[in-house]
Amino acid sequence: MTSGLGSLLLADARLPVGGHTYSAGLEPALIAGMPAELIPAYMTARLRTVGLVEAAASVLAHRAAGGDGGAPVDPRALEAVHEELLARSPSDPLREVSGMLGRGLVRLAARLRPDHPAVAALHALGRAPQRPVALGVVAAVIGAGEAETARVSLYDDAQSVASAALKLAPVDPVDAAGWVLSTGDVMTSVVAEALAVRDAADLPAPTAPQIEGWSLEHRNKTRRIFIA
Repeated sequence: MTSGLGSLLLADARLPVGGHTYSAGLEPALIAGMPAELIPAYMTARLRTVGLVEAAASVLAHRAAGGDGGAPVDPRALEAVHEELLARSPSDPLREVSGMLGRGLVRLAARLRPDHPAVAALHALGRAPQRPVALGVVAAVIGAGEAETARVSLYDDAQSVASAALKLAPVDPVDAAGWVLSTGDVMTSVVAEALAVRDAADLPAPTAPQIEGWSLEHRNKTRRIFIA
């Protein structure tokens, strides 16, 4: 599979990994009273915090899986990235969601490249590898570059917010698409930051405590569309 097609595959909302069940925290935010007018600002805030952490983790996982240069797979480095990411994810509901999405990517990797050593290393992390780590491994396995991997991670977060907004608020689909396009410069900046991270201990740790708090409240809601 060419790297270009691989990147498009990972950025496709139809990829069957369960992403349609996740609003990237938008539903909890709106239920808590955030005005719909702030959705574009919310999207950007996520990219600079949650998005940066996850994009950097995806890049490090990509490198541990062999990366752009076809280096040997490093299971210990992959495990270190996973542990550091968990340490930066204090919300248990969000970790569960990330693990659910990660399992979907593991299933995809196992079907596309079952004999690849990076896929075996991904399986060794347990039944619920976090989504950014799984994304980085899958991207490396299908030939996507690390810069593409970081951008896909960010795009997926932004489009998750935009897609959920269409179900949760009176939003024109054209406006939602425009929000994602308007984050282009932010994504470019965050991709550069993610690529500059050298090892797991250097993984960024900007926090989004309000998003984490909303996720904890949302878990107990009996009427909701998305799991988080």
